[in-house]
Amino acid sequence: MSKRTFSVFFLFLFFSIQRMSAQELKIAFLSDIHFHDIHPKFEDIDFQGVPHPTTGKPVLARTMSAQLRSTRIFNENYFAFKAALEDLVAKGIKLVALPGDYTDDGQAYNLRGLKEILQDYTEKHGMRFLITTGNHDPLGPFRQDGGKSDFLGADGKPFGIYSNGNKGIITQDIAPSGYEEILETLSPFGFMPDPSYLLWSTPFDQALEEPYQYEKAKFSSAYTRRMYEIEPGFWVPDLSYLVEPVEGVWILALDGNTYVPKSKEGDPYDPKSYKTAGIGYNEVLSHKQHLITWIKKVSREAKKRGKILLTFSHYPAIDYNDEANAEISQLLGPTKWQLHRSPREEVAEVLSQAGVQLHFGGHMHINDTGIRKYPDGRFLINIQVPSLAAYVPAYKILSIESPQRFKISTEIIEDVKDFDYLFPLYQKELEANKESGKTWKKEILKTKTYREFMLFHLKELVRLRYVSTDWPKEYLAEVEHWTSKDWFKAFKVKSSPSSWTTEDLLFDLYKFQSADELAKRDIPANRWKDYENIFKALEKAEKPEHRWLFTLLHKLSHGDPADAFSVNLETQEVQRMD
Repeated sequence: MSKRTFSVFFLFLFFSIQRMSAQELKIAFLSDIHFHDIHPKFEDIDFQGVPHPTTGKPVLARTMSAQLRSTRIFNENYFAFKAALEDLVAKGIKLVALPGDYTDDGQAYNLRGLKEILQDYTEKHGMRFLITTGNHDPLGPFRQDGGKSDFLGADGKPFGIYSNGNKGIITQDIAPSGYEEILETLSPFGFMPDPSYLLWSTPFDQALEEPYQYEKAKFSSAYTRRMYEIEPGFWVPDLSYLVEPVEGVWILALDGNTYVPKSKEGDPYDPKSYKTAGIGYNEVLSHKQHLITWIKKVSREAKKRGKILLTFSHYPAIDYNDEANAEISQLLGPTKWQLHRSPREEVAEVLSQAGVQLHFGGHMHINDTGIRKYPDGRFLINIQVPSLAAYVPAYKILSIESPQRFKISTEIIEDVKDFDYLFPLYQKELEANKESGKTWKKEILKTKTYREFMLFHLKELVRLRYVSTDWPKEYLAEVEHWTSKDWFKAFKVKSSPSSWTTEDLLFDLYKFQSADELAKRDIPANRWKDYENIFKALEKAEKPEHRWLFTLLHKLSHGDPADAFSVNLETQEVQRMD
């Protein structure tokens, strides 16, 4: 489809979307998809993957061993993404926001694969997608060389694909793209204006000060006109934008990536001269004040014009650990559980002062809700969208009831067609790894649903990585072989007939860290009752580490509503829904 035809098609489909009133609108938020195209189309080499053991069709997958040591999977989310889109089609939802990390690492072949899918659902189902940047797309402000060493070969052994060097397979399509390449490939999905939009603006134009004109918006949307000087001599892009896709609804897509130069003497055009952008809003406050100024202007105009203002970014705006950062720091240490990525309290304060009230974020691969209320009447709610590539795999739906009232639901991806398509290839990996001893639990290949698969992924991730890297060795040595009877004794609680271990306890802790209240269905009822009894006896434990551990579990399992709930901006009420 040509660019002209595609634009005309957008115009047609969005006339139908605009016929909705704002009060009828539903918006889906799919975050941290981390799309990896298992059927890639490399443009500079003939290689397209290895033969699937059953179908013979070329596939490109990462090893299961790599998946089980990563905070996300790399392969099966390809199918989960399509399942989520089909779910949206069935629900009749036309507007979809992607809060960053929509690809593995912004590689060209993944960007093209993602674009093909988004265009397909746009053309066939009249859906419209709005994207913002994440720290994986791009990895840095400019294109850089890269590659992966853990692709899964037909013999079950890993092999590498790189953009340069003299080993493995070499293709430029594996190199992580920069802003310019991402903008060029994904421009139809919010990053650039479209004739169907009622408004489109950036922090660098004057669209809010004068009558809106598409041609002016198109002029100001150019890559070279969306740069700011982060430090003297260092100019980097900012792809933030404001769009009105439906009359009365303004959607603010914030680019929270902040690329701070490592040294004043560095080369401004070398991607290696910049730090990575995973910190989020903490660095926005220190290095992107132009963005805060623009948010204030947008919120003032939205209020003056009677618009509903919705904001999304890749990064969380409020602490996502249910106010348990102190316990995490005391129990595990100040650098654990990615505490450096937790937004400072100042972030919520500044965003709220700027006029943000309803904010959707991703990045952390967790399900959570954070709420802040201020004495002067300000109110901010941050809704953390789970990842489709981690436990619990889910997305959010926002339903607009009125300019002040909203409903949010969390849709778990349970059954996914073909999620087990690569299992025969993983079996080859198991056989190849027997000699090296680097095996993983083959029971994951017996899982029956995608949700079950992702729960098993978390279990192995805890066993293979988290227990050894997160927990102090001395404390772990003390309690790792404990059973429920030992824990009852430590808290002076009467024993129950149920039996569980420290391994069960830690697994449950990570379930709640990841899924919030959605984890309760994965906790045996008797064990949950035991936990509740221990919660009532926290002060009876003599060792502070025991108290910190169960206080952490209590806070993570008793946070603000994070499944289905309503939000009233006028009364500042957030209520669970049945």
